[in-house]
Amino acid sequence: MSLKISPGRQLRNAWSAGPIAIPGAFNALTAKLIERLGYRAVYLSGGALSAASGVPDIGLLTLTEFADEARRLASATSLPLLCDADTGFGEALNVERTVVALETAGVAGIQLEDQQFPKRCGHLSGKSLVDAETMASKIRAAVAAKQDRDLVIVARTDARGVTGFDDAVRRAHYYIAAGADAIFPEALETADEFAQFARQVQAPLLANMTEFGKGPLLTVGELGAMGYKMVLYPLTAFRSAMRAALETLVLLRDEGHQRDALPRMLTRAELYDLLNYPAYEERDRNYAKPS
Repeated sequence: MSLKISPGRQLRNAWSAGPIAIPGAFNALTAKLIERLGYRAVYLSGGALSAASGVPDIGLLTLTEFADEARRLASATSLPLLCDADTGFGEALNVERTVVALETAGVAGIQLEDQQFPKRCGHLSGKSLVDAETMASKIRAAVAAKQDRDLVIVARTDARGVTGFDDAVRRAHYYIAAGADAIFPEALETADEFAQFARQVQAPLLANMTEFGKGPLLTVGELGAMGYKMVLYPLTAFRSAMRAALETLVLLRDEGHQRDALPRMLTRAELYDLLNYPAYEERDRNYAKPS
């Protein structure tokens, strides 16, 4: 009998086979779609979760809200789930609790960042950082708290936009020494910076290809050739869905019907297929049969 592979080991196996694109899922059905399309991992973005809750990404949501959403996404898909955990929802002891809650929810990896609370979007100005030792203490707490040794602890540094590229590299080395499994350099500004960072930091690296940010939108292949193992698309599907919703609602308001939007909609049959609706009906019929 084969042993079940843990979510953390799934994620590590996925990136070891080559650079992987990790799209953000803004609900459980999006996670199912990501799996259906052949992706090898999925992401829970704090920015997307905040926006879907109607608030900006400035640390307003709680650990409970993140854990609840992580549980929904992890239950909806067999893909490993990398989960944004902002600044860890407090100091080192809070990070312990964060890791326990998110690992229990079924995540494969947890991303922690070195901003001061309240945090800001990584591609906006006005960020401030905790000192490197404070972040290192959070990483040590995260490593100590995880039950599965393969659970991935991703350390994100926002230093590039605050204290400069060299400090981002310095912090990355410090965080690796504290036990981080992977490094996420946020808001690098050029392709050359991505390449330089990969040359100077020997660890599994994550590149953030968020739209409308500080840096260029490089391809998975380009980043893989530099040495990046994971390429994040945290709000790509969310932004596209919101644009489609906006355009459809404007059409309905102005024209009094939605007929012209039908070609851009998921059909009833496509939706039911994604939900695996027939399987539910089949089970229901079987339960109704006398034994």
